[in-house]
Amino acid sequence: MVDGLSLLGTSGIAEPLSAPGQLETYRASLQAKAAKYKDLVFCLGENGLDLALKHGIEPQRRLKTANWIGPLLVEAGLLGLRSILLFGYHGKLIKLAGGIFHTHHHVADGRSEILAACCAQAGLETVHIQQILASETTEAALQILRNLDHAAQRDWVQQVYGIVSERIDRRSHNYIQTHGAQPVQIGSVLFDRQRNIIVKSKVGKILLP
Repeated sequence: MVDGLSLLGTSGIAEPLSAPGQLETYRASLQAKAAKYKDLVFCLGENGLDLALKHGIEPQRRLKTANWIGPLLVEAGLLGLRSILLFGYHGKLIKLAGGIFHTHHHVADGRSEILAACCAQAGLETVHIQQILASETTEAALQILRNLDHAAQRDWVQQVYGIVSERIDRRSHNYIQTHGAQPVQIGSVLFDRQRNIIVKSKVGKILLP
């Protein structure tokens, strides 16, 4: 088991987001909300919780997941939820596009590789894909795409992150079904370090107009 500490939001308060007891706390919260609502918003941390409010999400429909997205997705399916909007920082949510459903960095990473694969699918040139792979952070990789858009009047950010978001939705949907739960409509919204929304998936646009 991993007992990682993560700084959330701007409060500077450290919380053990991957400690074993935390999952049961989040699961209990999900069960309570699912008894009242069929459509919930999963937020990884405090930034997501706060930003969701600013975009009109009803406070009680937000659920903090921390790094336990996988187990909570399955629980949501077992509880009969109709839809889930995944609302989070792109450096975390991108892992779901690669089939990684525990997002703590000590468990698995692969963020640069996942983003590079999506860049290749979008048709980005090899030299730029190599720059993405060499980036130390997903935020730095995102800036490379933004620089390319500015220099060549292109829309690589939307193309690449559109692919990322659709993969997140598809893999999350499949993950729930693989574990024996009923299908749940999944949408995703990804934001950057400055809490600006990068992309909404097709279903994300429906769940968060």
